[in-house]
Amino acid sequence: MGNCCSDVAGGHASVGTTAGDLRNQADTANDAVDYFLRSRGHRGLFSQIELSFSASGLRDRDVLSKSDPMLVLYTKGKNGALEELGRTEVVLNSLDPTWITKHTLIYHFEVVQVLVFRVYDVDTQFHNVDVKMLKLEEQQFLGEATCALSEIITRFDQSLTLDLHRDDFITSTHSQNYGKLLVHCEESLSSKTAIEMIFRCSDLEYRDLFSRSDPFLLISKVVEGGMQIPICKTEVIKNDLNPMWKPVFLNIQQVGGKDSPLIIECYNFNSNGKHDLMGKVKRSLLELEKIHSSGQGEKLFLPNKVLNSQLFVDKFTESVQYTFLDSVAGGFELNFMVAVDFTASNGNPRLPDSLHYLDPSGRQNAYQRAIVEVGEVIQFYDSDKRFPAWGFGARPIDGPVSHCFNLNGSSHYCEVEGIQGIMTAYTSALLNVSLAGPTLFGPVISNAALIASHSVANGGRKYFVLLIITDGVVTDLQETKDALVKASDLPLSILIVGVGGADFKEMEVLDADKGEPLESSSGRVASRDIVQFVPYRDVQSGEISVVQALLAELPTQFLTYVRSRNIQPSL
Repeated sequence: MGNCCSDVAGGHASVGTTAGDLRNQADTANDAVDYFLRSRGHRGLFSQIELSFSASGLRDRDVLSKSDPMLVLYTKGKNGALEELGRTEVVLNSLDPTWITKHTLIYHFEVVQVLVFRVYDVDTQFHNVDVKMLKLEEQQFLGEATCALSEIITRFDQSLTLDLHRDDFITSTHSQNYGKLLVHCEESLSSKTAIEMIFRCSDLEYRDLFSRSDPFLLISKVVEGGMQIPICKTEVIKNDLNPMWKPVFLNIQQVGGKDSPLIIECYNFNSNGKHDLMGKVKRSLLELEKIHSSGQGEKLFLPNKVLNSQLFVDKFTESVQYTFLDSVAGGFELNFMVAVDFTASNGNPRLPDSLHYLDPSGRQNAYQRAIVEVGEVIQFYDSDKRFPAWGFGARPIDGPVSHCFNLNGSSHYCEVEGIQGIMTAYTSALLNVSLAGPTLFGPVISNAALIASHSVANGGRKYFVLLIITDGVVTDLQETKDALVKASDLPLSILIVGVGGADFKEMEVLDADKGEPLESSSGRVASRDIVQFVPYRDVQSGEISVVQALLAELPTQFLTYVRSRNIQPSL
């Protein structure tokens, strides 16, 4: 996966992962920086991949010869609508075609991308017509197949064989065979080619009245029309007019090419989000490489003014790195876990104003929506789809309050089958426990960490993702911090969704993107940022879904873990 991230442990490094995860892992409060980036158009993680197609055993629809097949690729939206992405060439007289035409598309980790493939037999009279101009209703439909892009990505050889079918007529006792479709994907080399740079500035101007400035760099690419798209930022360095930032990683694909122009802007951080521009430089990667080679600085400028401040490139190296997709194809799995808040502050589940209310109409409550939206993305990366599921803050029948009980009611095992298994166990638990309190995260996090620890001890190639859904601020804050700091050494990320109308400001301290690095009661600092927190209300009605807001950082956290331990994909 394309990367603009740092491998430096402890979260004191530069930020970003492709055009999406422009979040900071530094020791300063950068939620205002993140809002600033979002307002300028940043989106989720992506990687460019190429799809190729072949088929076998197609139905012969021609009388005097074999079929002349063409494949049409679509993407299916949440509303079921199809959008055509492209067409292959027509392969003449073949029931086992291998199409030459490839299709390039952008893979988004945080979105379920449903693809539909339709195969047509192109009539002889249209063989000299450009395939883009063909009217599909005039061709003979041979069959179709559907899958999520993630299903192809997660195969060891990144190839998936699908059965072609037809829904336009009903078969009798025997199912009809319409052939098979093989879809193969490859990640583009430009997604893997990384540029590592270390920037520093000299003689920045004072912008704060009573102290020196707090500078950070924002790197943007320039697209058609002159619009700037942010792709990376550094950490904020406090009180320094001659700052040197931690390494920045960019890939060729996200930049567009080594000769594509980049805008490097130096800002003075302000907690209100209104950052002061201290100067900027417009240079391509090729020109930045020359600046590095010369050892000279490049003067910053403002409109109509050249400054004495200079930008230096102290390091510039180019390499091909293993990506998130390499690791997934190489056998690494993401294992999903979920923990649900059953404290009394959620309200009586039998009443419509409760956050746990089960609507007879089938409309999902916020807990159910969060489980489905996150789970349906991650499930493709978990081969057995058996998910540990817990509840906390409730009193099981005839028992004391439990801060980590198995959602399925078992006293022996915590796993359930699939996303539907989580939903069924959640509904059952609501009928069999009494809501209580307080809100404690420590026991649930410790349980998840124990599973991750056992996996490491047994040589497992698994990375665990714990989703915690809660309606209130955590009560055991220091115990939670202790558990998180300990878990930061393990293959584990924790996604926290805040539901309801509570003030979750205090929760943001758990997310190092929005506060200081976590520190345990013994003074130990977390080795990396493993928490992503978002209030559900902040994103449920916006352009960015709760899934995208939560999952955008996950591949970066995964890569930070495997790279810091030099864990290579089994390719």
